[in-house]
Amino acid sequence: MLIRYKKSFEKIAMGLMSFMPTEKELKKLQQTMKAYEENENWQLFLWKQEDIIGILGVVEETDSVTLQHISVSPSHRQQGCGKNMVKALKEYYPTKSVKTTEYTTGFMEKCNQEQ
Repeated sequence: MLIRYKKSFEKIAMGLMSFMPTEKELKKLQQTMKAYEENENWQLFLWKQEDIIGILGVVEETDSVTLQHISVSPSHRQQGCGKNMVKALKEYYPTKSVKTTEYTTGFMEKCNQEQ
C-alpha cells in the first residue's frame, strides 16, 4: 500500500532513495529529500507491505505526474513490488498520466510490457 511520506520516515526513505543511481552521494540525497519536503508539488510515497520496502517520488503537474524516483529494497526485488507500486500510483492519480525521466523510463517500459 502507498503511504505518504512523513518526516518520521526520513531514515528509511533516505535508505531506499540511496539505491537510485542519482542519489549515491549523501549531499545530493539530502538535497533531494529537502526538495520533497519543501516543494508542494513534489510528493514522496512509501510502499508498505509488512514493512516499508519501497519508495516513489513524483512531481505533480496539471494533467500528469512525473515519476522521478522509484526504488525497492534489494531483498524484495523481482517480486512485482515495483510494478504494484506503479499500479497504485496510477490509481492514486486516476485523471493524470504518468511521465518518466531518463532514470525511470526503463523501469516503466518493463512494467508496461509485463501487463
